[in-house]
Amino acid sequence: MSRRIPTIEWQVAGACNYDCSYCIQSKRYRRGRPSADALEKLIDVFAKLPGEWEIKCSGGEAFAHPLFMQFVVPELMARTRHRISVLTNFSSDREELARFVAMTRGRLSVFSASLHLEFVSLEEFATKAEWFCGSLEPSVRFVVNQVVLPGREADAARAQAELRARGIRWFPQLYKVKGGVFAYEHPERLIPLIGSRPDPRQANVAPSYRGKLCHAGVEYFVVDKDGGAWSCRTAKRHGEGYLGNLHDGVLTRLSAPAPCPYSICPCTVPANRGMIEGVGPQRQPPHATDGSETPVAP
Repeated sequence: MSRRIPTIEWQVAGACNYDCSYCIQSKRYRRGRPSADALEKLIDVFAKLPGEWEIKCSGGEAFAHPLFMQFVVPELMARTRHRISVLTNFSSDREELARFVAMTRGRLSVFSASLHLEFVSLEEFATKAEWFCGSLEPSVRFVVNQVVLPGREADAARAQAELRARGIRWFPQLYKVKGGVFAYEHPERLIPLIGSRPDPRQANVAPSYRGKLCHAGVEYFVVDKDGGAWSCRTAKRHGEGYLGNLHDGVLTRLSAPAPCPYSICPCTVPANRGMIEGVGPQRQPPHATDGSETPVAP
């Protein structure tokens, strides 16, 4: 039986300090840094959610928003009981990263660092990641994400080898285009990177879970930079699954799970948080600890 972890994916900011040539988000969407008032309204809604959730902060680039460290993180820690995760390009300096670890101690779940070789060297990134891992509590899951770019599979293989040699988990993502996954000219080159039949804990291949019972909209939802809440990313792309605007204090979650109607799940978070019945990490025995749990991908 899948272990469900109630999860919110929150786009803290649209703006990013990187401009990757392969970013799936168009430049017109990579804009905007919400005000403190707007951010506070979202945190108000999060604080009222029953139970303990995982709030995964992303962007854009969350750390590039000045209010992320000044306001968002302190307020989440002070006003909610929830755990925090983050998806970042890891461009913050060591001092800021050390402050983040100290501020979230005891509540940090997953730290996902994306490797973008257009902006950083592999050696620089790997050295920084190895240093950072040494500052984390054993229960925190650290993972490096990398898009496997078509024709540049060798770059991904070098990163995989370098990071694994340092004991760091490397998580590959296939290159996505509008509506699906890019058709790689040499798909056989992907097998050493993602395996022959990867599950969502091993790689992001944007599979279809159509027909499977999904808890998106019930115990999982996404929030965009404008405060809009949606049951999942694909639903939003289709203009469906709208749950309200958190800037207005409105969040109407679904009352029950429903079969997935979509042909693509572009993010591994729902699967790896147990939202899709029969997919994702399994329940651990009662004696299991955080350190012995099945690794959860971003």
